[in-house]
Amino acid sequence: MKTDRSRQMLAEANQYLAGGVASSLRAAMKPTPLYAAGGKGARVYDVDGNEYIDYLLAYGPLILGHSHPLLNEKVYQAMQKGYTFGLQHEGEIALAKRLTEILPCADKVVFSGSGTEAVMMALRLARAYTGRQKVVRFHGHYHGWSDTIFTSFPSADMKSQAAGSAAGEAVPGTGGQSVNSLEDVILLPWNEPDVLERTLTERREEIAAVITEPIMCNSGCISPREGYLEAMRELTEQYGIVLIFDEVITGFRLGLGGAHERFGITPDLMTMGKALAGGIALSAVAGKNEIMNLVAEGRVDHLGTLNGNTVSTAAAMAVLDELGRDNGAAYRQMERIAGQLAEGIRSLMKKYNVNGVVNQPGPVFHMMFTDQQEVAHFDQFGRRDAAKYGLFAELMLDEGILLRPNGLWYVSAVHGDKEAEETLKAVENVFAKRPEFTA
Repeated sequence: MKTDRSRQMLAEANQYLAGGVASSLRAAMKPTPLYAAGGKGARVYDVDGNEYIDYLLAYGPLILGHSHPLLNEKVYQAMQKGYTFGLQHEGEIALAKRLTEILPCADKVVFSGSGTEAVMMALRLARAYTGRQKVVRFHGHYHGWSDTIFTSFPSADMKSQAAGSAAGEAVPGTGGQSVNSLEDVILLPWNEPDVLERTLTERREEIAAVITEPIMCNSGCISPREGYLEAMRELTEQYGIVLIFDEVITGFRLGLGGAHERFGITPDLMTMGKALAGGIALSAVAGKNEIMNLVAEGRVDHLGTLNGNTVSTAAAMAVLDELGRDNGAAYRQMERIAGQLAEGIRSLMKKYNVNGVVNQPGPVFHMMFTDQQEVAHFDQFGRRDAAKYGLFAELMLDEGILLRPNGLWYVSAVHGDKEAEETLKAVENVFAKRPEFTA
């Protein structure tokens, strides 16, 4: 693997671009942040001429892979008419209608540009609807980088905290964050129904919303315990608290109806982004009429110069058309390949005496090096060997596999058997050559 040109470009970028990268997250890639030259299907190419099978997928949006022909054509057609107008257009009606048809929770929707913006809007709606201020969120979940919801990930044992206290202190996630920004956040351990019930019962007059990833994708792809989301739904309904499912990752990746359709639980509001427009910037909030109508009534402002522009709505329609084709054949393909990869990695771990866990709830999974038999709670996720996985991801680049350094893998609709076979061979090469991965 050659990286000379990427290193040169990073040095140049550092002269003009703060941090040298457009998102701080990208700086973590080793041996150096890579510069892309292009991509096609499940593969991406860098400026040094290296080719990789891509499981980063732009941190999730590329559910149809790179340069999908249908998506390219629909975006090109939209561009010929104009990128954006600051006026309404037919595309936003068509997309809004489609979303209300496929999402169980959606009576109406609003559009925005990023997952962060969608979460901001959902929280604003919840506070306006309930007249309350506090928001319950959970350790290990990510809801964007706005000051009022962005927290650091603690290293403390969450089960110990759960046993002793109903709520933890929300600590700012970055320098420069307002010291008062998280005063309305109640931070709880996830998958702890007793803690949740106690908190909602004791503070029900203060709490406007509970926001949760339905599957904790950002920290281990941890699934909810049996009955946990059901209890969350029952308690929030009982106390008039708005339940928000953050489906920026799970939306359109676990099925057209998202995780809430898969689990059969209808939240009051849902945020979505990433896969919605296949790599074009678009996010949305969907929910029940009585909450969403606060926008129509003028009680909640919804702003954004580029909201629902022609390019993003055309891209989303193309993605939804492709994902829904042939009764969801794309989902069957993604689930099959993701399962093949997850089971293959588990088998190789056993073969080479590597201690690890692969949590795979669908066409997204998390691979971890750990001595634990399972990772079903955030405190267990916190005890994984993150440094060892970082080394693994770096070594996999030499094998032609692009991975996110934190262990989260995305599978697209265009990953196939060939990619899976090459990937598992690469994993075996790393395990066989590097004794530091063996127990």
